[in-house]
Amino acid sequence: MQKQSHRMENLIQDLLILSKLEADTDKKISSILLPIATIIETIINDARVLNVDKQHQIDIELDNKLQIAGNETELRSVFTNLISNAIRYTPKKGLIKIRWFKKNNKAYFSVKDNGEGIEAQHLQRLTERFYRIDKGRSRSEGGTGLGLSIVKHIINHHQATLEIESKIGKGSQFTCCFTLPK
Repeated sequence: MQKQSHRMENLIQDLLILSKLEADTDKKISSILLPIATIIETIINDARVLNVDKQHQIDIELDNKLQIAGNETELRSVFTNLISNAIRYTPKKGLIKIRWFKKNNKAYFSVKDNGEGIEAQHLQRLTERFYRIDKGRSRSEGGTGLGLSIVKHIINHHQATLEIESKIGKGSQFTCCFTLPK
């Protein structure tokens, strides 16, 4: 009962976040530059607790000078969700690469794993509410089915894009692309 109660609490929290994001579509993004590399490092350190049983190798490449303007709480949610998903869904002792870098006047946050991969037919639907590739596995891992939907809404709010690439047997890569001011 306690496990189900915790699952319901997570579901309600995610629904509230999603509802708020959908209602605040006109909300302006702060012009304050955020230390994204520091934020990501904090999330990775917190995520290491999830990784104890999985024993993944986590490679990190962060541009400490690269900053973007945005809502820190929302961006923290994006980074946390993508990193946590990689840890949850990559088989034991897998490789996870986390990058924050600049290329062609754009800032990129990328999480890549060498897990099972996702069939092409599922890629377009991953950011839909409650969409699950494997319903049983997602529940057993503690997911609500709303995380990537929340990520998509936050990314859209920041006028950014989310790219998802995956190959069966090779792994997946989730990349957020932010346009930098000129």
